[in-house]
Amino acid sequence: SFSYFAVLQEDVYKKPYGEDKERFAFTFLALAVERGVNALIALLGMVLLGGSGVKIPHREIFNSGVSQMLAMAGSNEALRYVSFATQVLGKSCKMVPVMVGGLLLGGAKYETKSYVQVALITLGVCIFNFGGKKKGGSAGDSSYGLFLIAFSLVMDAVTGGLQDKVKKSTKKLNPDNEKAKPSMHESMFWTNLSGFFVAVVLGFLTGHMTGGVAFCQRNPEVISAIFIYSVSSAVGQNFIYYTITQFSPLILTTVTTTRKIFSTVYSVLRNPSNSLDNMQWGGCGLVFVGLLVDIVDGAMPKKAPPPTHTTATAQPATDSKPKSRPKKVD
Repeated sequence: SFSYFAVLQEDVYKKPYGEDKERFAFTFLALAVERGVNALIALLGMVLLGGSGVKIPHREIFNSGVSQMLAMAGSNEALRYVSFATQVLGKSCKMVPVMVGGLLLGGAKYETKSYVQVALITLGVCIFNFGGKKKGGSAGDSSYGLFLIAFSLVMDAVTGGLQDKVKKSTKKLNPDNEKAKPSMHESMFWTNLSGFFVAVVLGFLTGHMTGGVAFCQRNPEVISAIFIYSVSSAVGQNFIYYTITQFSPLILTTVTTTRKIFSTVYSVLRNPSNSLDNMQWGGCGLVFVGLLVDIVDGAMPKKAPPPTHTTATAQPATDSKPKSRPKKVD
């Protein structure tokens, strides 16, 4: 779903529309629609499946929703100024800032294998996107587009740390329930709702809402593209928020970063003139090796913790024979 979502994202921003060959340039309108559709699907999930029944840290979820939306805004807007390959290449480094954000903002701790996995997958995706002679190059990439990608990565780091904070704050709000956590649809709803409101406000401040509506009136075909793009995002987010609630933001980023390779491969396969070279296949191999690190570690038998020996308090020696009761004197 998200692989298709990424390709639709490329189409929305790169495809020329109408007789004048206009390009869509109204990021906050697209994000408002996407966040709104996501929130509605999440609300439907809450109605059908119910909530978690625990107290939820709405402020922390709101903040993570805003930072997540700003990260999306940066990467989406960057597509206007850089090639699709450059954008994917930049965002492929997402695991690094998410790990840093988890360490600095969320107080997370990671095992050595996590650092190895991050290094392998990030390196593999970078090698994959550097390879290939027909990937679009970087000659037309502007400094502003690269700045937007860097801004998006910073927001990814903030989002990762805030998502760790959401879990900790939920446990503080529910001290009697050690397993307290929001349901996947609660997290999805509140995160997207906050992103929707901020996207609408920024859309009006930047003129993206009014300009975007006028663009859609001139080029109605972009409406269906944005709608399908939003529905595809909503389907993918169900799996994303399941991963967030059940695992850690770093594991989520591992999944989404690996997805970028499949998005790029799918984008290549759509165009028969493109093909993968040896360097790109090598990058794919590194990604799968990185994934195998976690799979192999999970399959390995875990060492049982050493038994804890309690030292009994020394008791004074007593005669093993039972003491005779004193005879009753009449």
